[in-house]
Amino acid sequence: MSELIINATTVETRVALVENGVISDLVIEREKERGLVGNVFKGRVVRVLPGMQACFVDIGLDRAAFLYVGDVLGGVADAVDMFDEDGLVKVEGVNRAPPKVPIQDVVKEGQLMLVQVAKDPIGTKGARLTMHISLPGRYLVYMPTVSHLGVSRRIEQEEERARLKDIVQQLKPDEGGFIVRTACEGASQKDIKNDIEYLTKLWKEIHKAYDKQNGPGNIHMDLDVELRAIRDLFDDNVKRVIVDDPKIHKKVLKFFNQFLPKFKSNIELYAGAGPIFDHFGIELEISRALGRKVWLKSGGYIIVDEAEALVAIDVNTGRYVGKRNLEDTIIKTNLEAVKEIAYQLRLRNCGGIIILDFIDMEKESNREKVLESLKEELAKDRAKTNVLTMSSLGLVEMTRKRTRESLVRTLCEPCSYCDGKGYLKSKTTICYEIFRELAREAKVKEATSSQVHVHPDIADWLYSEEREMLEETEEYLGRPISIKTEEGFHLEQFEVVSKH
Repeated sequence: MSELIINATTVETRVALVENGVISDLVIEREKERGLVGNVFKGRVVRVLPGMQACFVDIGLDRAAFLYVGDVLGGVADAVDMFDEDGLVKVEGVNRAPPKVPIQDVVKEGQLMLVQVAKDPIGTKGARLTMHISLPGRYLVYMPTVSHLGVSRRIEQEEERARLKDIVQQLKPDEGGFIVRTACEGASQKDIKNDIEYLTKLWKEIHKAYDKQNGPGNIHMDLDVELRAIRDLFDDNVKRVIVDDPKIHKKVLKFFNQFLPKFKSNIELYAGAGPIFDHFGIELEISRALGRKVWLKSGGYIIVDEAEALVAIDVNTGRYVGKRNLEDTIIKTNLEAVKEIAYQLRLRNCGGIIILDFIDMEKESNREKVLESLKEELAKDRAKTNVLTMSSLGLVEMTRKRTRESLVRTLCEPCSYCDGKGYLKSKTTICYEIFRELAREAKVKEATSSQVHVHPDIADWLYSEEREMLEETEEYLGRPISIKTEEGFHLEQFEVVSKH
């Protein structure tokens, strides 16, 4: 059984899809940091980059957005390749064929264009754009720039695929194409007709807004996060949608009355005493997902490290010592880690290149067993994944589609004290740096004494653990050295002042 849990406040909305007690999807959106994916803009080309076959486009944001030649109308022959099986724009660019037309031949500086955000700004990168607009409905995705009719591969029965394709073929307008979404399975002709009429009308309204817009700016916003989550995540398996805010509850009910009337009895207003995410154990799982170390039930653990374009996950036996032999202990830890890794990737929304470092296994059969188990667990993921083979050292390279910031980047910021390094120099290292600086000063300046300004913890270390070295340095330099504590200093900060 699946449940969609919605926690809403005036500043933040959080939506969790819980399947059999396990979080399978988590979306967090803050009012001040709303995502842009799906929004349509009027843009102006500000710079063409032939060397990168791309251009920068002003869409009215602080940072210029990025448009590749493959996402330009007329830039590629097979525009349908820009979309995945659910009608969403492919943004990773992996294995994409070289452009048939150079960017400078299809785009000029100052040119106005209708564009859609395919990927939110991530880190230092601006938003990723496409001119191949896709408008998702409940059952279909409308692609006005593409003459294509496809059905999601997740609808497996051939009879149902053919039925849906026939209905859409009969009802679709002359221009544009459609992709039948997974949620369309079992939908009636009336449901599909309503979706087509809604999406084609929306496209006409977008064009009108484009003509009225004077300069670069937003002309169409996607649904609010709670309605977007219902549109994208709700299916027959979701038995309850539980909302803790009365206003959002009314909005959700209105959405169901319009698009999913037969399921409106599934909507509940949460009436529990404690916070809704606490009640369903989601808050605890979020806290766990923000940690670097995640413990496994056996006593082993995984370490998750995120870089800007790479995620590295390391598996360790930890406290688990096994019962039979080393290989048996290792295979059990690796198999348990596989489930936790797949879960953490979904929960943290990790994307891009991911390197998994499993514990080395001697037997080839065990390596294959772990790899197959990994593929099975990742098959449950809504985001597209691609897993390569396992090396003899137990390393697995994989990719996971990334369309928004990870959970860690959404909820956290780099440590202001260690500047995001995750570590500080040891007190001993800082003391030795001070001694070297004292020797350096003595060679270039004549002085009668030296004063060292340091953090209080370093002063304590100098007087206790490094007292002997401090006295030797005074003797070597032939001058007294005084220590002055500075409460406002960073632990690694120090200053040597020579007095004449």
